[in-house]
Amino acid sequence: MQERFGSATALTAPSIPSFQGISAPVQEVLERALEGREISQQDGLVLFGTEGADLDALVATADFIRHRLCGSNVSFVVTRNINFTNICYMGCRFCGFARKTDDEDAELLTPEEVARRAVEAVSRGATEVCIQGGIHPNIPGEYYRDIVSAIKAAAPNVHIHAFSPFEIKYGHRKRHMSVEDYLGELKASGLGTIPGTAAEILDTEVRKRLTRNKLTAAEWVTIVKAAHKVGLRSSSTIMYGHVDSPRHWVAHIALLRDIQKETGGFTEFVPLPYVHYDNPLFRESPDVRPGPSEGETLRLYAVSRLMLAGWINNIQVSWPKLGPEGAQHLLRAGANDMGGTLMNEKITTASGGHFGQEVTPLEMVKIIRNAGRIPVERNTVYDALNVYDNHNPIDVGPLVPRNVSESPIRFIGEIQKSVGNA
Repeated sequence: MQERFGSATALTAPSIPSFQGISAPVQEVLERALEGREISQQDGLVLFGTEGADLDALVATADFIRHRLCGSNVSFVVTRNINFTNICYMGCRFCGFARKTDDEDAELLTPEEVARRAVEAVSRGATEVCIQGGIHPNIPGEYYRDIVSAIKAAAPNVHIHAFSPFEIKYGHRKRHMSVEDYLGELKASGLGTIPGTAAEILDTEVRKRLTRNKLTAAEWVTIVKAAHKVGLRSSSTIMYGHVDSPRHWVAHIALLRDIQKETGGFTEFVPLPYVHYDNPLFRESPDVRPGPSEGETLRLYAVSRLMLAGWINNIQVSWPKLGPEGAQHLLRAGANDMGGTLMNEKITTASGGHFGQEVTPLEMVKIIRNAGRIPVERNTVYDALNVYDNHNPIDVGPLVPRNVSESPIRFIGEIQKSVGNA
């Protein structure tokens, strides 16, 4: 990918793509995309088969449409991930994060401790806390609500982005409430949005392999639509590169597009490449791939931009899974958002991810500028808070101390001194 994108140093708008030398079927799809016409699942499959000049044209078209919809800004949010428990008995086979109750490193935080960490995050500039955890078998039904209430009491202005559809399913059953009533209770307590994680691939056969289908695709859709109905927007995701294929990807993206047409509740789309290093799915299944190839990731971002254009216009990279350098490259394949600073990334790390726990605001700004874009700090729902066109954010340093060799901006030739204050 590095050779394909090079290193952008000047703020320039992409040129209208040239289709010279590309195949007729690919040119036909790309021309329809430039005209603003909807890209079908079959069109998406054509694009997932691109190589060489066809692939170059796909990437150039995605970048052009990205600029048409989002301009030269690349956004990020200052947030902290707070995982309230790693105790989970769901048995998702791609997960390296889950622990049993009697494991030495098992953890369950009180609502008060979650709130303390939220206050600490706000002191470091966070506008959001992202709250997720394992499906603990013994938490009380009010536990999720109590987390939200405790955060709001301690840090009333922070946005709470919390509880995947899997957690919402567990919580509403624990509370003996309907999904909508339960979501309404959480919203009344201070919940702002929900993460659209636990989507993985919205296909029954694939989900049977990944999660034993303990949250079905239909349940995921129902819970997300219910959240949108009660006024809780959500992100949307896909986890790809394991036992799936392009036909699953285009169907998944098209389903998200259909939901967005109905509800308008998605804030962004986040492709999440499967991290295989330390989880049972890869260790125990010889047919499971070790994550997607670089080419597959490139195509997925570009095709997503084209299929979702006009419906979900924010396409986010996952730097914990791709690495900051890989994430930066994808800003030229349709992506316009770098995601969160995170402060405490544990879930990808637990599966063997090796890109660290945090990219600070200053590091985000440097990565985005190095890509030739304008860094913009945003809030959870993509309102701009700070445009760093000619100044920098305060250098807070990483929360968890790290070595110079672990700096996420080494690839652009700059080292940020570790001044962590964990």
